[in-house]
Amino acid sequence: MKVLLAVVFILSTIAHIAAETYQKPTKEILDLVDVMLAPRAMIDNKRENIILISRDTFKSISELSQKELRLAGLRIDPKTNISSRTRYYNEIKIQRVGSKAQISIQGMPKQPKLANFSWSPDQKYMAFTHTEETGVAVWVLDIAKAEVTKLTHAKVNANTGDAINWFADSETMLVKMLPKDRNKLIDTAITVPTGPTISVSDGKKAQNRTYQDLLKNTNDEFNFEQLARSELVKVNIKGEGTPWLDAGMYGNVSVAPAGGYVLVTEYSKPFSYLVTYSRFPHKTSVYDNNSKLIKTIVKVPLIEDLPKGFMAERTGPRRINWRNDKPATITYFEALDGGDPANKVEYRDQLLQLKAPFNSKPELLFKSYNRLYSVLWGNKDTAVAVDYWWNNRNSKTYLFNPQQFTDKNTVLYDLNYQDRYADPGDWVTEINQYGKSVLSLEDDELYLLGDGYTKEGQFPFLDKLNIKSKQKDRIYRSELANSVENLVDFDKKTGRLLVRIESKSDYPNYYFRNLDSNSTSQLTFFDNPFKSIQNVAKEVVRYKRDDGLELNGTLYLPLDYQKGKKYPMILWAYPREYKDKSSAGQNTSNPNKFTYPSYGSPLYWVTKGYVVLNNAAFPIVGEGDEQPNDSFRAQLVANAKAAIDAVDARGLINRKRVAVGGHSYGAFMVANLLSHSDLFAAGIARSGAYNRTLTPFGFQSEERSYWEAPEVYNTMSPFMHADKMKSPLLLIHGEADNNSGTYPMQSERYFNALKGLGATARLVMLPKESHGYRAKESILHMLWEQDQWLEKYLKSN
Repeated sequence: MKVLLAVVFILSTIAHIAAETYQKPTKEILDLVDVMLAPRAMIDNKRENIILISRDTFKSISELSQKELRLAGLRIDPKTNISSRTRYYNEIKIQRVGSKAQISIQGMPKQPKLANFSWSPDQKYMAFTHTEETGVAVWVLDIAKAEVTKLTHAKVNANTGDAINWFADSETMLVKMLPKDRNKLIDTAITVPTGPTISVSDGKKAQNRTYQDLLKNTNDEFNFEQLARSELVKVNIKGEGTPWLDAGMYGNVSVAPAGGYVLVTEYSKPFSYLVTYSRFPHKTSVYDNNSKLIKTIVKVPLIEDLPKGFMAERTGPRRINWRNDKPATITYFEALDGGDPANKVEYRDQLLQLKAPFNSKPELLFKSYNRLYSVLWGNKDTAVAVDYWWNNRNSKTYLFNPQQFTDKNTVLYDLNYQDRYADPGDWVTEINQYGKSVLSLEDDELYLLGDGYTKEGQFPFLDKLNIKSKQKDRIYRSELANSVENLVDFDKKTGRLLVRIESKSDYPNYYFRNLDSNSTSQLTFFDNPFKSIQNVAKEVVRYKRDDGLELNGTLYLPLDYQKGKKYPMILWAYPREYKDKSSAGQNTSNPNKFTYPSYGSPLYWVTKGYVVLNNAAFPIVGEGDEQPNDSFRAQLVANAKAAIDAVDARGLINRKRVAVGGHSYGAFMVANLLSHSDLFAAGIARSGAYNRTLTPFGFQSEERSYWEAPEVYNTMSPFMHADKMKSPLLLIHGEADNNSGTYPMQSERYFNALKGLGATARLVMLPKESHGYRAKESILHMLWEQDQWLEKYLKSN
C-alpha cells in the first residue's frame, strides 16, 4: 500500500510539474508564430539607399531572466548599462534603390545585438550601439563602403536614452560614456536594512497615477544615481574620443542644427518614491561646442504634484527644442493658465524663442487656445502649430508668421481629433541644409498626406494648400482595387510619392509612384511569411448598436469554412472613449490590409475552425456633460450584443459558443462582459486591471478620482462583482508588468475572489514578462493556454 501511495504521489507530482513547464500550441498555430519576419526598412532622404535591419521575432526566456534593476520607471541591465527590455537587431544589409540585391556588411561584430540606430545629418553614415557581454559600444556604418567600424570601448551608458548625438559636421558625435568614478552598485537582495523607509505627506495634494518600478528606499536611490550618471565624450568616426562634459545624470542631449551649441538636460536630487525620473528635479542648459556653459534655460523642481486633469502642466519653459529652420535658436512652450485646466483663460499656452548667443529677452511667437502639441517650421515667415484639449477632444491647426506676433490667429483646421473622416492629414516635410525636417514649402504651397478614411472606404490622398488663398486642391487620391496604398512621403522636386502597398495576402512593400505617369516602381521585395492563411476569407462587417450607433469589425472565416455550417466564434476588442457619436461610429478598418497575426492576435484560430471577429468596435460615448464611463457597462454589453447579432444573422456561428478576449483595458472589458451579460461561453483576459479602487486617482480616460465618483469606480470594477461571474475566465498576466495600474496583483486578487466564490477560472502568471510579452517560450505557452481554453469551453460544449 505504501508503494502504491508513493507511486500515486510521484505521478501527481510529475503531472503538477508538467503543468508548470512551457507548452507549445498545435502545429497549425506554431507554423504561423515561429516565422522569420521581413526586415525593417529605413530609406535615406535622397531615396538612394535602403538600410535593412533584421531581428529575431522573439526574445528567449533566458534573455529575459538576466539580472534587471527596476528604478524610477527604468528597467536596466546593470551589467551592460542599457534597457533590459531592448529589442535587438542582429543583421544589417544595404539595398541600393533600383536594385534587388541586398549587400552584406563587412566587419560586423560576432553575435550582433544592435540598437539605437542614428543617421548622420548628411546620411552618409549610420551610428548604432552593439551590446557585448559586459557593456555597450558605439559602431558606425559607412553606407557607401557597406562596412562598419567600432568607435568606442564597451563603456557606453545607454540607460537614459540619447546615447548617440551627431554634430552638424557628420564627422563627430556626443556619446554618453560610463563615468570613471562610478561606485559599485548595492546588491539590495543581500543588504541588511539600516532602518525603515518613511514617506511623508505635508498636506499638499499629490494625485498621481499608479506608476510602476519606482524607487523604494535609499539603496534604490544610490543605484539609480550610479546608473544614470554619464560623462559626455566627443567621438569622431575614426574612433578618437575627447572628454566633453564631466559626469552628471544626463537625459536629453541635442545639437543645434548648424552646430556650435548643444542643449543638455541634467537630473539632480531630491529623488521621489511617487513619480518616475522624468519628474525629478532637472535643468536644461545650452553649451557651446567646447562644452562651455552659455546659459541655463530652465530649472525644474521635483514635480510630485500637478493640478488635477489630463491637461495639467507644470509652469515655466517646457518642450525645449532647437528650431529646425534656424542655425541655433531655442524654442519652448509655456503655460498661460498656471498649468491648471480649471482656470478660465483665452489662451492656454504660448510659444517663445531665444536666439544665439542667448543673452537677450525671449521673443513671443504665438499663443494657442488649447494646450500646444507640436510645431513644424517652414521658413522665416511660415510655421504651423497644432494644439489639443482632451476634455472636448478639440484640436486646432494654426498657420503663423514667426517674425510677426499677432493675437489674431489664423486657424486652418478646428476639429474633433477623433473625427478620422475630417482628418486633413500630415504635413509633408523635407530635409533642409542642416539635415533637419522642415515643411515642404514652395510658391506659397504646403502639402498634406492623409489616410483618407470615409464612409465609403479608405482612399489615401495628397493635397496641396495655398497658404495665402487657403485654397486646397487634391493632387492624388488612391483608389487601388483589393489593395491599400499608404502614402509615406512626397518629393515635390521629382513629383514622386513614396508609398507602401499591401493586400490581404501581399506583405507591405515600398514603391515610388510617379504622379505624372501614375506608374509605380517597386523598391523592396519582402515575401509573405504567413502563406498558410493568405487565402483566409476576410471582410469588414458593419452593423448598428441598439441606439443606432454604427459599429464595425473585421470578420475572418475558418480556413475549412463550409457554407451552412455554424462555427464557434472569438470576438476580440478594446474599448475606446468618445465625446460624440459621430466620431465613435466611424469605420477605420480596411479589409485589404495585410493579414498579419501578431503574437497577441486571435487570427491563429482561423486554422482551428473558428470564426474570428477582430478589432470589433467598442466605443464608450459620453456626450455633453455626461462622461463616457457613466454608462460604461451598459455600452459594453450593447456593443457585444450588436456584434454577435450581426455575425449570427449571417448564419455563420453558434451563438452559444462565442468567446470574448482582450488585452490590458480589453481584459478589463472581458471581465465586465462575463459578469454582466450572458452572451459569452468563455473569456480570455490578458494583463488587465480589475479593481479600480487600486487606481484611485484616475485610469485609462477617467479623470475623476475615486472620492469624486465612487459609484463609477465600484460599478466598473469586475472585482466588486466577482460573485456575478457567469462564464469560465482565463486570466494571463506578466509577473513583471510595468504598465500603470495593471500590476500583477490585479489578476492575482481577482482570481482569488473568483476562486473563493466558486467561479470557473484559471490564472497563468508568465515569469519575467512585462505588459507586452517578449519571450518565445512565454508567447507559445500563452497561445497553448488560449487554445486549450477555447477547445474545452467552446468546442466541447
